Amino acid sequence: MVEFPSKDWKDYELLDSGCGEKLERFGQIITVRPEPKALWDRSITEAEWRRLAHFSFKLASAQNGGRDAGKGAKSAGSGAIEDRGTWERHKKADEQWYIRYGADAASAGSAGPQFRLRLGLTAFKHVGIFPEQAPNWEFIYSQVQRVAEAKRKLMRPDGDAGGAATDTRPKVLNLFAYTGGASLAAKAAGADVTHLDSIKQVVTWARSNMEASGLNGIRWIVEDAMKFVQREERRGNLYDGIILDPPAYGHGPNGEKWKLDDSLFGLLRSVSHILKPQNSFMVLNLYSNGYSAALGETLVRQAFGRDFGLSGQREIIERAMQGPGTPCETRPSPLPVAEGQIAGQAMQETGGLTSGELALNDRFGKALPLSIYVRLSL
Repeated sequence: MVEFPSKDWKDYELLDSGCGEKLERFGQIITVRPEPKALWDRSITEAEWRRLAHFSFKLASAQNGGRDAGKGAKSAGSGAIEDRGTWERHKKADEQWYIRYGADAASAGSAGPQFRLRLGLTAFKHVGIFPEQAPNWEFIYSQVQRVAEAKRKLMRPDGDAGGAATDTRPKVLNLFAYTGGASLAAKAAGADVTHLDSIKQVVTWARSNMEASGLNGIRWIVEDAMKFVQREERRGNLYDGIILDPPAYGHGPNGEKWKLDDSLFGLLRSVSHILKPQNSFMVLNLYSNGYSAALGETLVRQAFGRDFGLSGQREIIERAMQGPGTPCETRPSPLPVAEGQIAGQAMQETGGLTSGELALNDRFGKALPLSIYVRLSL
């Protein structure tokens, strides 16, 4: 399944794409940026692109490493030389500006997340937003509301939870969280959000987005994602929702190395132990070239040790009770999980696993696929 941002989002539009570039409008600012997946021709002339654009990005190297390198730089701290470059100004315009996601003020009562994002020109061709992520934001918002309602139903009519925690706010962890679009979507829906990224500057950027959106209370953490998740696993801390948007390559704040192919499965295993087995959700987003939706879905199935939507079969229970198989590389074994909990996971009838692509449509009907997603709803 291929998903696109809603046409009702007025502050973003892919105007045209082709010849390895994309022409985009963010609010009132129009940019030209490299896009190696735009393998076709432009629908309007290059001269018209330059006439419309306020800024265009020029790579410092003729060797364009593609989206992966820049994504690594934004999320994990690696400096990808092949994605570095400079911006050329074509018209008078501020280098930082704000856009709004969701309904405008006149429609403030409408459903869905609403927040503001500060955009700016960076050395890695990015401007602080990945607009194709909008369908994930909508999913996160709806899942937080669903989980919150499930928590409320567990409470007695008099408000007594029978000894359980009375806070019905879903607890959400956003890993590789960048400037916080997903964090804001979760917070806007009423979640208790922990936002983690390895780069202090982008965490500061995300905090400014929260404040500009009139939101508050997000927990900010600058740390290596793998270390944090493994520590939460040891402590037995659980989350109602977990969001992952890992880069292909990167480094943590203390030089920790991240390589998607080597580390993702181990991270997902640990995530499976800190995600609550019922009334919970997970979103995995991947930009790495060569990763398909089917591959992402298989990674999640194997890391969680269950076949979502096929519960009740004896072999599934037996496999879940056995725990994860032997990893390809030596790493600390995941902490044991109570057999009853794993069996309960395997037997759930409500589990749902979906996957697909996130893409942008330009004005001329050309679909530009940019990432794949895997979504889990328990």
